[in-house]
Amino acid sequence: MRVRGSNENPLDWPRIRHLMKLGIFAALMVLVGDMLLGWGVHDASQSGMERFLSMYLRLPDSTIFWSAFLGLIGIPLEALCYFSVYRLIKPYSERYAHLYRSGILGILAFGGCGVHVPCLACVFFYKYMTAAKPDTALDASVRFGLYFLLPGMILFFIFWIVHHIAHIGAFAKGMTPYPKWCWIFCPAVGMALTMLCKFLPETALRNAVTAAWISIGNLWMFISLLLMSRKAEENEKKGAENA
Repeated sequence: MRVRGSNENPLDWPRIRHLMKLGIFAALMVLVGDMLLGWGVHDASQSGMERFLSMYLRLPDSTIFWSAFLGLIGIPLEALCYFSVYRLIKPYSERYAHLYRSGILGILAFGGCGVHVPCLACVFFYKYMTAAKPDTALDASVRFGLYFLLPGMILFFIFWIVHHIAHIGAFAKGMTPYPKWCWIFCPAVGMALTMLCKFLPETALRNAVTAAWISIGNLWMFISLLLMSRKAEENEKKGAENA
């Protein structure tokens, strides 16, 4: 660990805030795409995977396209904006900063093209397989997902876990100018809070919100850290004066 001394350059707060604001924009872009995908209700007459996938059968092709497109652009942009948090960690801990950057690069590589777009491709495939061969649609779609979605999803979540370990560890150990309790401003906490909506009665809005759980988690992080940034900047200045 390396603690920044008073003789080192201060954090570039205007750049950090700019990245956080851009991250909010990117997360809103993904939020719209995810809510478009999730807006609907499941067929209560079915069960298992067929019930889970049933609401996608009524999605227009244009909705599937826009959901895929917004995620393809927005998810990498979100990942690039994670460098706002990387900048907060780097002067205090090279180790955690390196770990956090590794997580960013993995999310950048696999989030959009590796997970989101293949997920929408599975939805599109199931929709048209059901229309063409309903008896084999589910089995074929599951195999399609195993071949083309699951590998990217596994890689994505490995880097996502690394990203969160670095985020929570750095904040909780005081390796940022933020108070230690600000570790709660990580995407996973916002995602968990969003999924509490699953306990509500099923509606199109509930399903749309829970489909957007990752983008809501990112909004939770970017908005919270942005709102706390003035306090963190004051903490940094006090630490430099006392060093």
